[in-house]
Formats: sequence, C-alpha cells, structure tokens
Amino acid sequence: MFTAKQYRDKASQYAEHRKTSNGSKEADKFARLEKSFTGLADNEEWLSKNYQKTVHADAVDAPEAAVIMQWNTIPTKLQRELFDTAGSMGDVLKSVELRGQIARFLHKHKDEESSADRDSKPDLMK
Repeated sequence: MFTAKQYRDKASQYAEHRKTSNGSKEADKFARLEKSFTGLADNEEWLSKNYQKTVHADAVDAPEAAVIMQWNTIPTKLQRELFDTAGSMGDVLKSVELRGQIARFLHKHKDEESSADRDSKPDLMK
C-alpha cells in the first residue's frame, strides 16, 4: 500500500509532465492522472486521520462490518471505489449478482445515520 505522500509525489510528477506535454490530448491525460493520484492521496489521508473513529472488527469475524458501519462518513469517491472493488471480487459470473446485493444493502441502510441525526437535532423552525 502506498502512503499519501507517495501518491502526492506521483501526482506532482504528472503535473510536471502536463506542463511539458505535446498537445492538449497528452496534457489531458496527465491532468487525469494527476487528479486520480491526488484523489488517492486525499483518501489515504482521510483513512489515516479517521482510523480511530472506525470500528475495527477481527478479520475472521466480519471485516466488512467496519466499512458498512461507517459508510455514510466515507467520502463519495472512496465509496465508489470500494463498491467497484467489492463488486468485482470472486467469480466473474457472479459479480453482477454481488453488485446488486451490495447496492440493495447500501440503499436500504443509506439513510439510517442521517435519520438518526435528524431525530436528535431540535427543529428550529417551530
């Protein structure tokens, strides 16, 4: 696994390549790579800063529990990456079915945290 600094260094390399690129097509390619590595660095920093706030399950028990319980606090871009990775694991023929199961589960539970937050806050409009 890479560190946030390593991702940022790579993003800087692509930014430099973009400055000296030949043509807009090549510049766009380097800009996309720079943005991608910057996003990875941001995600890595978020994970390291919020590690203590997440639930740590024993790998044998339920490793996915930590992600599921903190899903609403994870940045949207990282949610998409996790979903794509989880949906592509295992048997290729079952990946569509797995993606559907994950999507239904997340949709079913997506508002649980936000509704609990709304219930605990006073209504200032009264």
